Amino acid sequence: MATEKEPTVIKKYANRRLYHTGTSTYVTLEDLAGMVRQGEDFVVFDAKSGDDITRSVLTQIIFEQENKEGQNLLPVTVLRQLIRFYGDSLQSLVPSYLEFSMDNLSREQQKLREQMSQAFGPGAFHAMEEQVRKNMSLFTDAMRMFSPFAQRQADEDEAKSKAEPKTEASGELETLKKQMADMQAKLDKLARK
Repeated sequence: MATEKEPTVIKKYANRRLYHTGTSTYVTLEDLAGMVRQGEDFVVFDAKSGDDITRSVLTQIIFEQENKEGQNLLPVTVLRQLIRFYGDSLQSLVPSYLEFSMDNLSREQQKLREQMSQAFGPGAFHAMEEQVRKNMSLFTDAMRMFSPFAQRQADEDEAKSKAEPKTEASGELETLKKQMADMQAKLDKLARK
């Protein structure tokens, strides 16, 4: 009869350092995130009290990941909905529902990866993900160009340019800057809708 591997024990000390008892080394939250990604199970205990603090450490990892640029998985609306469930009569149903949903999402994600790999080769899914990231980055940059601050800057630049004598080339450049600022303002307005 096969036995499951025991989870790795991590101890958290008062100085907030995390100690991996399996490797006898200190680890970071990023190291623990990597362990989760690799499917390695672990539990975290408070070194002083012996309390199981795995849930709070995993939550900390999510918090750290959410604060990284471009790493947001949890939209604000979902976070608000989760907060609303605390203390609600349906609170006890939420964990099993979320677990069921995440299991289904993981299975479907793996199926999609396999189908893409069979259809287009092993690197196709990664290439698509990379293209989506690039597109989002370009869109975000474009949206920044249309911020209200860009319009204010364009107005200030226009006032400066009227005060200074300009050559034909600098006049064209100023016109282009103003057009870009106007486009930025329009994009910002669209993004807020």
